[in-house]
Amino acid sequence: MDETGEIAISADGYAIAAFIGYLLILVGIGLYTARFSSKGISEYFIAGRKMNRYVMALSAVVSGRSAWLLLGVTGMAYTMGPSAIWAVLGYILVELFLFLYYAKRLRNFTEARNCITVPDFYAARFDDDDGWLRTLIVVIFLIFMIGYVSAQFVAGGKAFASGFGMEMNHGILLTAVIVVAYTILGGFLAVSLTDMIQAVFMILALVVLPWVAISNTGGLSAMLSELSAMDVAYVDPFAISVGAAIGFLGIGLGSPGNPHILARYMAIDNSKHLKTAAIVGTVWNVIMAWGAVFIGLAGRAWFPEVEMLPAEDTENLFPLLAQEHMHPAIFGVVLASIFAAIMSTADSQLLVAASSVVRDVYEKLIRKGEEIPQKTLVLYSRSVVFLLVVLALIFGFIAEDLVFWLVLFAWAGLGASIGPTSILALYWKGTTRAGVMAGMIAGTSVTIAWYFTPYLSDLMYELIPGFIAGLLATWLVSLWTSPAPDTKRAFEDMFKDF
Repeated sequence: MDETGEIAISADGYAIAAFIGYLLILVGIGLYTARFSSKGISEYFIAGRKMNRYVMALSAVVSGRSAWLLLGVTGMAYTMGPSAIWAVLGYILVELFLFLYYAKRLRNFTEARNCITVPDFYAARFDDDDGWLRTLIVVIFLIFMIGYVSAQFVAGGKAFASGFGMEMNHGILLTAVIVVAYTILGGFLAVSLTDMIQAVFMILALVVLPWVAISNTGGLSAMLSELSAMDVAYVDPFAISVGAAIGFLGIGLGSPGNPHILARYMAIDNSKHLKTAAIVGTVWNVIMAWGAVFIGLAGRAWFPEVEMLPAEDTENLFPLLAQEHMHPAIFGVVLASIFAAIMSTADSQLLVAASSVVRDVYEKLIRKGEEIPQKTLVLYSRSVVFLLVVLALIFGFIAEDLVFWLVLFAWAGLGASIGPTSILALYWKGTTRAGVMAGMIAGTSVTIAWYFTPYLSDLMYELIPGFIAGLLATWLVSLWTSPAPDTKRAFEDMFKDF
């Protein structure tokens, strides 16, 4: 305990050594994949569409979770009990659908049309010769993703501060340096392989920690009895209002709109392997989700009052519980799992943002029709990754206390603008370019307006009305406009060939 009587989190030599070993693995993967990723931007941004089904499955699920699962959901379960599971059920079900149905259409269409990025897909699907649709998507990406990446860096700074006693800003900087090192070197392949390693770290922490902590309380029955005596809500997954449950389920609507997840579907080596990826990804999602919930429940049993947590912050529960029950070396692995969640999201978003600048703005708009050497494009891509990291760092240093609201806000903004439009683009022949642009603008605008209106933001998570607005605007405007002939052919080819 510190001088205030609160339990403090600290790491000893074993934990530090374990954590450094983890970091060396990440940098080693970056060096190992650098040669492959230097061949061209297809290799740099989507691994040349040669991604193994298992690597793809794990990369897809962990890149979408970030520190929100390990720190946010565990803290939520500590506060409200097993009803926190509703916050993860939505994205598990939606991503199962994406793996089984949506991903196959996206993967096959993007290969046939040589699409490397999500804006590439829209441009090919809707014959975007003048580049206005592509430009709109890039602007939406950059609006939301700089803050999203910055939030991950700040999360890393907090983890370094709480786990190793490092000064906050130094922790933010070190997190950024680690991420940029292997992302610049190895591109998408390095990011996906490190995601696989990070998935293992996360699953170990989310399975081993609750098992040990629950065992040390006398077993599951004893723990549930203890929690029930405190409050029956701590053992009842249905102790939640219908409105709150719908709001939690709505989080899943963000998955088809977040391009760092969609890039994984585009990168798999064969669309026939997506069924296997669906099984692997869904099992991984379920295990991680229940692990996070049980950590929250075990934490409530061990630390009944929130005042017992460092800084009275429920997001500190995960590392605190690990320190209480794990050998220092394993505690180092748990700290590594937090960074795994942070980095698996930050690196993916950096690549998406960089691809939108280099591929969609520079190559397809500024230098349209010109032949540009692939190695030059890779060099520019690496440079843009570095510049985006600098921007995210500046934002993080300026607004480190305010930046975390951007995580769910950015998830909502991307989900509301890209999600409904991409679903209709893949499943409805009548979708038009004007409809898609209207849907993106409506989804983005409603999300922002809803969030900044206190009464509305208290009523419902902004992703749900934003998604509905994007869906309706795309549908209605598409009804009023006619798809171009090339657009019809693109859709017909998608079904004829696949």
